[in-house]
Amino acid sequence: MITRQRLAAGICALLATLTAGVAFPAGAVADETDSAASPKVELVLDVSGSMSARDIDGGSRMAAAKQAFNEVLDATPEEVQLGIRTLGANYHGNDRKTGCKDTAQLYPVGTLNRTEAKTAVATLTPTGWTPIGPALLKAADDLNGGGGTRRIVLISDGEDTCQPLDPCEVAREIAAKGIGLTIDTLGLVPDAKTRDQLSCIADATGGTYTSVQHKEELSDRVGQLVDRAADPVVTPVATEGAAQCAGAPTLKSGLYTDREEFGKQRFYRVDVNPGQELRASVSVGADREVNPDYGVLMRAVTVHGREIVRGEGTGNGRTDVISTGLRYPKAESDDDNAPAETVCLQVTNSFSAASGVKTTPGLPLELTVDVVDGPDKASDVASFGLGRGWWLLGALVLTGFVAGLLWGWLSRWRLAVWRTN
Repeated sequence: MITRQRLAAGICALLATLTAGVAFPAGAVADETDSAASPKVELVLDVSGSMSARDIDGGSRMAAAKQAFNEVLDATPEEVQLGIRTLGANYHGNDRKTGCKDTAQLYPVGTLNRTEAKTAVATLTPTGWTPIGPALLKAADDLNGGGGTRRIVLISDGEDTCQPLDPCEVAREIAAKGIGLTIDTLGLVPDAKTRDQLSCIADATGGTYTSVQHKEELSDRVGQLVDRAADPVVTPVATEGAAQCAGAPTLKSGLYTDREEFGKQRFYRVDVNPGQELRASVSVGADREVNPDYGVLMRAVTVHGREIVRGEGTGNGRTDVISTGLRYPKAESDDDNAPAETVCLQVTNSFSAASGVKTTPGLPLELTVDVVDGPDKASDVASFGLGRGWWLLGALVLTGFVAGLLWGWLSRWRLAVWRTN
């Protein structure tokens, strides 16, 4: 009996060793450090009296903002230093001069203590004026110093009430300092004037503007912007597509921005060598009021107009950005001197402007182009969706095979002992 127990224990130890070898490859390295500067984000929230309006999914605008902040604080990446600034949160009076100074840092930019930040947000009550310009100036100071990505995310439901300090001019001044600070804006149930002002602020610093009608939209968009701060900084290059492929600019791998008219198309050219793969994606944003039901189509076509592959996305008015993408692997060639193929990328949108809305300039377009080496037949092909995971599957199969052999031998040995006794 003792011999059988020891044998069984030895088999279990062997299986545990094999499993550990699979689960923790020798090449794994822990506690890697990153010397890059931490990204910084400051959320700037409008807490003026109008935020008490109850027109977002049956609740107040303030309640929607608090819910969004709580969800974003829970999901903020550890490497992001986050702060919160308010405008119009503390002064209850009617003196315009005093009300236009009402901006304060609710939570300092730094390592996030989620409990403290949530507690601070919970105390907010819609109160006063809307000094967007002064709040942006203070927020820029809050993020000053050090390297890394720096973003301001402004959430407001109305235009600035403290001009002549025009927040658009403030944003342009911040951009002119060359400190690499981006301002993204979100409008809660905005009117035309609010939309124009928030769009202007975002455009001045290369940020984005989003119109928000629902709580879920607000949470998702703020979360996306905070997550984006943790991504490597990539500066988009302005380009200008053409109405036909023949006159289109030739693009290399990179991130590009352009403007596209309502219901029109833009062409771009990309050279793809044999054995390479073209990966492209495009996002078209509605930075003004548009009619519901719209879409974006991206096609890769030859210079003669034959379609190679396409990607498309559609929307129904619940989002301001529509994205799609495509992949085109060009086969290897036996001729080492085979020329590159020119692929024409055609981007078409089906947005239509709402009544009375200006159609110029065109809609903002962001295009990503990546030309990479094609899949390698020996190791990179994602067979059955496993790709490089074949080694793990093989290790698991081998472990199961060895375990089965040992278990079968042990069973036969135990049966032989039982018959002998």
